[in-house]
Amino acid sequence: NGRVQVISLLRNPPVFMPPNSGAGGAASDLEVFPSADDLPEGYIAIDGEVYDLKGFDHPGGESINLFGGNDVSVQYRMIHPFHQGKGAVNKMKKVGRLASSRLDYKFGSDFEKDVIAAVAKVVKPSERFATPGFWFRCGAYVTAYAGLTYVYVTKGSSLPLCIAIGMSQASIGLNVQHDANHGAVSASPFWNDLLGFGADMIGGCKYLWLQQHWTHHAFTNDITRDPDASSTDPFFLFHDYGKETPVRKAFHMFQHFYMVPVLAMYWASSIFNTNVVTLQHAGAAEGGMKFANSYREAHRPISIALRSLYLGLYCATPFCWHSWPTALSHVWTMAVSESLTLAIPFALSHNFMESERHPVANGQACWYKAQVETSSTYGGYIAGWLTGGLNYQIEHHLFPRMSSAWYPYIQPAVREVCKKHGVNYVYYPNIFANLASTFQYIAQVGQGIYERRVKAA
Repeated sequence: NGRVQVISLLRNPPVFMPPNSGAGGAASDLEVFPSADDLPEGYIAIDGEVYDLKGFDHPGGESINLFGGNDVSVQYRMIHPFHQGKGAVNKMKKVGRLASSRLDYKFGSDFEKDVIAAVAKVVKPSERFATPGFWFRCGAYVTAYAGLTYVYVTKGSSLPLCIAIGMSQASIGLNVQHDANHGAVSASPFWNDLLGFGADMIGGCKYLWLQQHWTHHAFTNDITRDPDASSTDPFFLFHDYGKETPVRKAFHMFQHFYMVPVLAMYWASSIFNTNVVTLQHAGAAEGGMKFANSYREAHRPISIALRSLYLGLYCATPFCWHSWPTALSHVWTMAVSESLTLAIPFALSHNFMESERHPVANGQACWYKAQVETSSTYGGYIAGWLTGGLNYQIEHHLFPRMSSAWYPYIQPAVREVCKKHGVNYVYYPNIFANLASTFQYIAQVGQGIYERRVKAA
């Protein structure tokens, strides 16, 4: 189709040739894999070197095994910004190397070093997890969710209750499961794993979220690898495709008029997505990440059981209290309420005027610089409490494994380093200003007149 043709034209990845030897022995002692596509499920590749996950007691928990069989060079650095040298890599058994691998991003720039050092002065790396304020916020949202659900199931639904339930579920998504599934709640994987299942209790799926969202974070706005960049194609375009590309249609000229209805379908797109059965996120797979491993298979029953529980609680219950037209209207009201509360903050984050849509168009790019220039930040503390700190999207993308409670504290330091290095930091005073910019961007993308901001590496 047209989109595949466009992506094919955009792909021109640089190739990194790993060294002939390294820790673990000479080249003759190591198996050579042609590319990451040839890695078995228990192996991962970092910087062209292949490691065996078997027997590795990962401090962050067993979820690392979900990524077995992939090149995780970017993901490794993304969640370990404060590690010195190779860090945990030295604790894994090196078993081989890649003959060649894709390396779109570079690390170790002066900007990266300065922003990490500046943030470390504000938040000690060992203290970057949940604060008392986060736990209070988490408890408040979970309590509201549980209370509203109790009334919804035992007393029957109503339109106001369905609106409240939808907003409550979105709050769990923004404030609880998001931090947890980033490993940002606690140094102990127990709390991250437990609260991470909040994704399933709002109609999503923890393991699909890990596949999709971590891939999005690693390759933000790269149309060839970021599943979010093409998530609504071909009906609605978030990405700045060329004006003459086949994916563009006449109706996209008017897409800013139907953006809100598209976002209102977010819940339905999750509930009716068969990926929960296969537990393979299609967008992440299209971007080159494969999750066909035994860890995924072992957790499929859990995901299916939790999805069944969700459908029973929130979709079937209204039919026990009302006629089917009323029940259907109540479920749909809940769905739209949750969708808009969740999707609007996420849509703003990377789709706005000045957004960098082609971060690796000129070859290797500084990953940290790309994260800043593909994201925006708006508002302050109040917006942070409502959105789980996701209004600080720049700070979140720079330090995804830091609790959202810390983002307002590190923001001044991040802005100062960006100013020093000439990195474009986009800030809006409130959500409405960001939303206006997003509508303008979506209109220009639909008309094919958005000025592409291709940056030098």
